[in-house]
Amino acid sequence: MKPLSLISRSFLSRRWVLGLLFWCNLLGTIYGYYWYKSQLLYTWEHHPFWQIVFVPDSPTASLFFTISIGMLLICPRPRSTWGTVVKNIIEALAVVTSIKYGVWACAMIVAGAYKGSPMMWQDWMLIGSHLAMAVEALLYVRLFSYGSASLTIAACWTWLNDTVDYSAGIYPWLPSTLQDDILAVCLFTFILTGMSVLLAWVTMRQARGRSASLHMK
Repeated sequence: MKPLSLISRSFLSRRWVLGLLFWCNLLGTIYGYYWYKSQLLYTWEHHPFWQIVFVPDSPTASLFFTISIGMLLICPRPRSTWGTVVKNIIEALAVVTSIKYGVWACAMIVAGAYKGSPMMWQDWMLIGSHLAMAVEALLYVRLFSYGSASLTIAACWTWLNDTVDYSAGIYPWLPSTLQDDILAVCLFTFILTGMSVLLAWVTMRQARGRSASLHMK
């Protein structure tokens, strides 16, 4: 976590940085949903319609983060209690899911390559973009205001997503070399959700501690 802390809060909160991050993530989110188009169509045709929302995992994580950055730009301090609650839940979802799916996608690509899947340029692009998802989420914890209650909701949603993915068979399509390892992938996915929630909580506590120390000086 030390290298991430070298990037100052004041730099991260500059409007041009937030604006650049917002547009990059928005475009990445749109492309991510497009990437899932075949699986979305397949799910629509062969599964109950309500399962559609659980299919595009990474783009939805990116969408949560894009909305969180947008709120920092437009309304960093909502005037109503309801607005604050919604903002905190979206921030918690952004951090947990961005860490989780950022790491998950990289792990699946590397595992598939280890078992014999060829590495294409798209795979390297996906590794870079998904690592960026995890890193930016950890960086922006310092500017987010979610707490333990919001984090609990994010954890429940992400584990629900995992449950639907692997009970209904709508998990992200895997490299062909991993088709015989679904049980191991499922176990890894559930554990990774727990680790992502824990990391989101630890970084939140560290950020609050540093902030309190600065105010006391």
